[in-house]
Amino acid sequence: MRELFMKTWKAIFFDSSREMDWWNRKLELMNQRHAQILEISGYGKVYRLLNLSRSRRHVEYMIHLSYFIRQGSHYYIEEEILPFKAILHGSDRIEHSLLLPPAPAESQSLFSPETTAQLNNSHTRSFEYNRRKAVQYAERWWNDYNPAFPKFEVDCTNFVSQCLYAGNAPMRGYPDRSRGWWCKNNNWSYSWSVAHALRWYLSSSDQGLTAKEVTSANKLSLGDVICYDFEGDGKWNHNTIVTAKDAQGEPLVNAHTTNSRHRYWSYEDSYAWTPKCQYKFFKIGK
Repeated sequence: MRELFMKTWKAIFFDSSREMDWWNRKLELMNQRHAQILEISGYGKVYRLLNLSRSRRHVEYMIHLSYFIRQGSHYYIEEEILPFKAILHGSDRIEHSLLLPPAPAESQSLFSPETTAQLNNSHTRSFEYNRRKAVQYAERWWNDYNPAFPKFEVDCTNFVSQCLYAGNAPMRGYPDRSRGWWCKNNNWSYSWSVAHALRWYLSSSDQGLTAKEVTSANKLSLGDVICYDFEGDGKWNHNTIVTAKDAQGEPLVNAHTTNSRHRYWSYEDSYAWTPKCQYKFFKIGK
């Protein structure tokens, strides 16, 4: 099995226009940032194997890629986990394809600007955001899942919410899922787990977990949050947390769903990104 995957490494990434487009956009983004990938390393792990017939097998596996990057005199490592599936035909042919995450099942209908008036509960304590603890949590769990919390197939917002909570952000609104921001007793608010809901919560909440929108990514600090509308259609798809800065002071982020560490914040090298992508930048705390 190992030898078969090694022989088809090139085919995994460069046998389709989608993979070539992804790689070219990543290189162009590096060029724009005056950065260079010095070394790429990686390893794969099979997590599901099904025998479809005597000569055909279905395999699902993860590839952990690490990029050693130089940007001027600054060096750092970016990491990402890419899920693939493959059909093995005997011992001499293999068909690969990337497993793209599903679209969120709960989106705009659950939370919108019109519902923000419902968010404010009285007697909610103020908080002092501990950015160091939030970033430490994001670094610890970027490629793992804390068993103390639920896990979602589309996990980006759940992960960011856990990071914010680790930084002392207070929950409020339980048990109403459409109010506040909370996760308790194997239940959670929409704002805890849904990208679109958290985006609107951060722009409206004036108690408990609060945030201030800024106009550009370079105004963010470690522990702050970026929201993404990849299609530019008003439905917010993704959230990340800032965990480092590059040589130009631009954020590097950690995220779940496609698990990533120290990824450049614009996500132009993502399969989900489109030229219509819109961003929101939130500084946590007021």
